Parts: sequence; C-alpha cells; structure tokens
Amino acid sequence: MKRDLYAEVSARIIAQLEAGAAPWVKPWSATPGANIPCNAVSNRPYSGCNVVLLWMAQAAGYRSPRFLTFKQALELGGNVRKGEHGTRVYFVKQLQVHDNGADDSSSTRLVPMMREYTVFNVDQCENIPASAISGKPLRVRNPDTRDELADAFLCSTGADIREGHGEACYIPSHDFISMPAFSCFKSADHFYNVAFHELSHWTANKARLDRDLKNRFGSRNYAAEELIAELGAAFLCAEFGFDGDVRNAGYIANWIELLKSDKRAFFTACSRASKAADYLRGLALAEPAEIAA
Repeated sequence: MKRDLYAEVSARIIAQLEAGAAPWVKPWSATPGANIPCNAVSNRPYSGCNVVLLWMAQAAGYRSPRFLTFKQALELGGNVRKGEHGTRVYFVKQLQVHDNGADDSSSTRLVPMMREYTVFNVDQCENIPASAISGKPLRVRNPDTRDELADAFLCSTGADIREGHGEACYIPSHDFISMPAFSCFKSADHFYNVAFHELSHWTANKARLDRDLKNRFGSRNYAAEELIAELGAAFLCAEFGFDGDVRNAGYIANWIELLKSDKRAFFTACSRASKAADYLRGLALAEPAEIAA
C-alpha cells in the first residue's frame, strides 16, 4: 500500500498539539547559536517542516542540532552507532513528466514529488570528525534588556513598527505594526517573540510575499495565517536565541482542526514561514549595501 507522507507528518504534529505542546516552542536561550538544525557536512540549514521535525528529534537530548545521513557518516570516516533510529526528513523534488492530455507531443509539466530521507544526529554517530560536530560559537546576552542585534534586525527590515501604544498587531490597511512598550512585556524574549510574530504577518503584504490577509478572520484562513506567523517567529527566535512562546494558546485547537481537515496544511505553513523568515533575512543582509550606495 502506498504511504501518505503528508498524512504521516500531520499525524505526528497533531499528536503533539493534542498533548498540549507546540513542538516549535523551545527554551532557545539555553543554547544560543546552536538552535537551527543543519546538515553536519554541508552546514546548510534545513527549512520548512524539517526544522520542526528535527526540533522534535532534539527532545532526545542531543547536544547540537547537526544531522547527516547514514552514507554521509561513512564518507566522513565514521558510522551511525548500531541500534540507533534516525529521523525522517522530507524534500519536494520537481519531476518533469510528459503531458498526455496536451496537443503538443513535446509538452511536459512539472509535478512535485515528495521524497523521504533518514538523518541521524551527530550524537548518534561514532568517529565523526570534530569539524562536523561543532556548530557556531554561542552568543551570550542579557535576558532583561533590549538586544542590540535583534533591534538592528527589526530596524533593517524597514517595517513601520510603532512601539508604546495599543496592543500587538499588524494593521494591513495602514501597513504598520503596533507594539506595546518594551517595559510591558514579561521579558526581552517575550517582546522579540511577539515582534517576530507580527513581522511575519507584515511579510504577507501584497508588495512583499502577497499572502491573502483579506479573509484572514475566516476561521480556517485565520488559523493558517496565525500558524505561519507562529512558525516564522519560532524560526527567528531560534536563530537569535530567544525563548519560544505561543502567541495565543487558544489557537492550538484551531490548528488541530486545520491539520485534520488538510493533511498538507502543516507543510504549506512551514514553507510559507520559511519564506517569510528568508525574506526578512534578505532585507537585513541587503541593508548595508544600500547605505553604502
């Protein structure tokens, strides 16, 4: 019987949510600089749903989120320890297929095909060189004060962020983010978590990534957009070393309903959240060149 990979992953996420835990909420400040799952050989960070799936694997207590395939471990001169179980990750490949329904005999179309791979954490391996095991150096910060690096990132996006009045929200009609004063938040982690959440909504504007916000208060569309913003904030919090938080625990029931009604919803939300985080990183990286010009 053919396996339904989308349904399998959705079931794993739903099980975590039904247990009352959002698997993307973690105490990131304990391991700053070592929170983004990446391939131990290429150093390329994983993206989309794989980030969350590998975070779930980290719950086993691995020291760093560095993963590799069985074959890559052998190529490094090491091996996966006997009896270890890997974590499945997923990639969508575009396959070119002949279009039988087309008049033109040479007509082809691209069909997305999901491929599954198994990866192992470096802690599950033996004789792996130190270069593959060590990640980036840790960043130390004060949890009670504003973070210079995160503030520079917020500023570099060019978003109109108005602090000090109203509740935290993104106003699409006027294209600005409202944030309460920093002192109103229980911690710096909470402030930046909320700021990253609203900034992820900000990327949805037509001039940016053009996600539909018109109907976002319809229950399913709203739940989907909130999930994108939650995951976008989680990806950025992990990167900056801020502790994760659920913006509103009341959304969990809506996400369970969303994932049960659409087995691809989690993949879509993760993909769009990755795009939002990448878009914001792109703005931050582009800023110095614009100043120089």
